[in-house]
Amino acid sequence: MTSMYLQGHLAPVRDEIDAVDLTVSGKLPTELNGRYFRNGPNPLPGQDRGHWFAGDGMLHGVRLRSGRAEWYRNRWVRTSRFAGAPHVTSHGIDRTAVTANTHVIHHNDKIFALSENGFPYEVTPELETVGPWDFQGKLTTAMTAHPKQDPQTGELHFFGYGFRPPYLTYHRLSTAGELVESREISVPGPTMMHDFAITENHVIWLDLPLVFDPSLVGKGIPVGWNDAYGARIGVMSRGGQRSGRQGRVTWFDVDPCYVFHVGNARDQDGGRVTLDAIRYTPGAFNEIWTMAGGQTDPVTAAAEQSGAHLYRWTFDPPSGQVKEEQLDDRGVEFPTINDERTGLPSRFLYSVADYSVVKYDTVAGSATTCELRADQAPGEAVFVAAP
Repeated sequence: MTSMYLQGHLAPVRDEIDAVDLTVSGKLPTELNGRYFRNGPNPLPGQDRGHWFAGDGMLHGVRLRSGRAEWYRNRWVRTSRFAGAPHVTSHGIDRTAVTANTHVIHHNDKIFALSENGFPYEVTPELETVGPWDFQGKLTTAMTAHPKQDPQTGELHFFGYGFRPPYLTYHRLSTAGELVESREISVPGPTMMHDFAITENHVIWLDLPLVFDPSLVGKGIPVGWNDAYGARIGVMSRGGQRSGRQGRVTWFDVDPCYVFHVGNARDQDGGRVTLDAIRYTPGAFNEIWTMAGGQTDPVTAAAEQSGAHLYRWTFDPPSGQVKEEQLDDRGVEFPTINDERTGLPSRFLYSVADYSVVKYDTVAGSATTCELRADQAPGEAVFVAAP
């Protein structure tokens, strides 16, 4: 049976193309002025990497300006794995032999295609691959696919996790793109941490029970659910960046769950910190992980979403208490906000549901939806400000 991630709207694009002076149906808002890029797994024709998340990265881009779509092009990210280079060195995993298939960001004067198992890959504004980038040799771990830029300082915060010590390392880039801080964060084992959050004064870590499993090596992505690992979320002070002291992490035990993607976090009065994210129950996570490995028919996709909900944790570091609450009962994923509100109080949050995009008003506690046709599949929403 053909894997679900090779079918329908998930089927790989087979060719790299260029198109110019695209036809526009309707009218493009003038605010949409720039390059819109997206990244995702896209195996080469005839290949099946054994997991939805494991295909080679392909970037798609469209240039919008003054109501016109000037060009479209798509390119595979030409990592060393794409070129057929060896995956293992005498020191372990070759951090250049990755897929670069998850995200694409701009920081300082560089554009990076990202995964979470190796170095970022620099690409040009026309999507051609420049090569891996390790910040002048200072980066010695992998880089998460979901870094966070502080809208007030312009610094880029990120981390790398590993299947051997150090299991988790925190990094910080200056506005000029220089790696100015790297330090280990102590966690008990090789957890797969896909995302994290920042606030004005804190970094929030997700130490959850999806961990490296040696028995799964060679079978797609070698991680699995481990009840014995436990579930906890850490709130780390960013004060050490200003004083030179190590940031202290306060850990909070939480109900077993997994989080792929966070929406936003913010500081509150009295030292409390709030995190909004998409929370999977253990059962819902195991169902989607099986599906992502290609073992389940695509018709189960809607069923698994019932366990992925918008959730809120409120942490009180002085007392060590945490409040957990589900904010909505619909199945959603890929939460996004206005990036200028990252780590700050933000009213609106956008997410993807079946055939719709959901806009949450977190102040009013309400939600509205933009419904799509049954033959359309929504992608991650991107906020662009209008006057």
